Amino acid sequence: MHYRIEAADLHAHLYQVTLTIEQPQAGQRVSLPVWIPGSYLVREFAKNLQRLVARQDGRLVPLVQLDKCTWQADCVPSSPLVLAYEVYAMDNSVRTAWLDASRGFFNGTSLCLRVHGQEGQPHQLELVAPRPGWEAATGLAPLRVGKRGFGLYQADGYDELVDCPVEMGNFWSADFKACGVPHRLVVAGAAESFDGNRLLGDVQKICETEIRFWHDRKKPPFKSYVFMLNAVDDGYGDLEHRNSTALIASRRDLPRLGEARTSDGYTTLLGLISHEYFHTWNVKQLRPAEFAQYDYTRENYTQLLWFFEGFTSYYDDLLLRRAGLIDDATYVRLVNKTINQVLQTPGREVQPVANASFDAWVKYYRQDENTPNATVSYYTKGALVALCFDLTLRAEGRTTLDDVMRALWQRCKAGPMTEADFAGVLRELGGRSFAREIAAWVHGTRELPLADLLQKQGIFALDEPAQLQQRLGIRSEESGGAVRLKTVLRGGAAEQAGMAANDEWIGIEVAGDAWRLTKLDDLPLYAGTHRRVIALVARDRRLLRLELHLPAAATTWRLVLRDTARAQPWLAPNA
Repeated sequence: MHYRIEAADLHAHLYQVTLTIEQPQAGQRVSLPVWIPGSYLVREFAKNLQRLVARQDGRLVPLVQLDKCTWQADCVPSSPLVLAYEVYAMDNSVRTAWLDASRGFFNGTSLCLRVHGQEGQPHQLELVAPRPGWEAATGLAPLRVGKRGFGLYQADGYDELVDCPVEMGNFWSADFKACGVPHRLVVAGAAESFDGNRLLGDVQKICETEIRFWHDRKKPPFKSYVFMLNAVDDGYGDLEHRNSTALIASRRDLPRLGEARTSDGYTTLLGLISHEYFHTWNVKQLRPAEFAQYDYTRENYTQLLWFFEGFTSYYDDLLLRRAGLIDDATYVRLVNKTINQVLQTPGREVQPVANASFDAWVKYYRQDENTPNATVSYYTKGALVALCFDLTLRAEGRTTLDDVMRALWQRCKAGPMTEADFAGVLRELGGRSFAREIAAWVHGTRELPLADLLQKQGIFALDEPAQLQQRLGIRSEESGGAVRLKTVLRGGAAEQAGMAANDEWIGIEVAGDAWRLTKLDDLPLYAGTHRRVIALVARDRRLLRLELHLPAAATTWRLVLRDTARAQPWLAPNA
């Protein structure tokens, strides 16, 4: 299989793809995936494919469309079959494809038709430069490639082909080695203030810390690695691949020349990089049994995203601490944020995190106003489950979650992993069964024993007053001179008053006076000491008067590290 990728029209955002199948089957079928591994939503990539034609020996071959993304060619197996088509590319995310006069990016799942029955054969990708002076970056193995990265690449099969995205344009680029392995960092869209050397050094520390986490002094399971970061005005996202990652971040979060401080945005970016690099082991190689062979035509379900995404979320910030990129206080603050995110999600009492993993296709990736009431994030809840296992194992003194992860890698790296594998390694290294914890924390909805476990590490959970949104049980935004409710949380004061998502909260009545409410922070100003007010709400052009009882008090967690020495075996850079 040979794919030639070139620009059909930069201003129309169109790629031209020519696929040559050297030895087609009689009645050869081809299809475009409906999803991309790592992003659990049916995205219907075929909607962007157009002008598909087939030729054999220079003559047009009839094509029959069998379903939304599959075609069959009326061809014979005696000579090569050539398919030509265009793909519209204007999704500036990590999941699909983009093309304009300044930048190109694509995942193979958006551009490369899958040749049925020949997925395991070698696949070649020929990249043609869309504009003079552009460069290209990808994790694919080069065959005949020029100094700017355009030319011929090869993959062992379709899975590898579509697991190696391509970045093109006039980007910033630098190379480094981590534990002897070549790495490349590519940044598109950065401003003149971008401090590339600082980011390069910090990314190198992340990579070396994570390679040593998994392998100590041995080499990782890849020969090279590419980070592709797209800096935009406002955006955030990431997607893991076998020896590369695609990232999106605000250019405001990049480190700046002449600034030594580490902003919250830059810490978040480093956590994003750490997360995706950890995925190189945890989901790309150590993967759930259900992902042993991807089915690109439909949803691929697993109950294990709490492990593969949640445990990765636990380690992304922890390994920043161990790499020396953040201090103890910053790490404790990040854990604190995750805990409060989960505690402020009523859905944690409704759906176990294993079920939330299975329902990712219809709940987490299709969020609406009721999502926080109906489910819980397998990222945040999964990270806290990992925290509980790690601190439990450390308190009992036999092993740590670090050892469990490495043992799972040795046990399952050549094959799929199941929950039984996790339970088995816990028993082997921990010296007892952890079935009760798995049942309660993964398959149950009871609160996690976070406070007790953290206290054993010298970290204490204190109560402090919650923000007004949490006290009222709402998530809101201020626009158009009013407070608009995005979500009304289950059991909160707003729900009890009869408020609903999408309501426009325009004012209150209190003690005989009526006040216009343009921002939520003004509510205490007008309500004073009164605990009962009338909320004036607009819904479907109707004005409603709703009796709202303001809660006297509500609290949230604030973690305090009081015994640094006790926490060091867990947090220390050389842990």
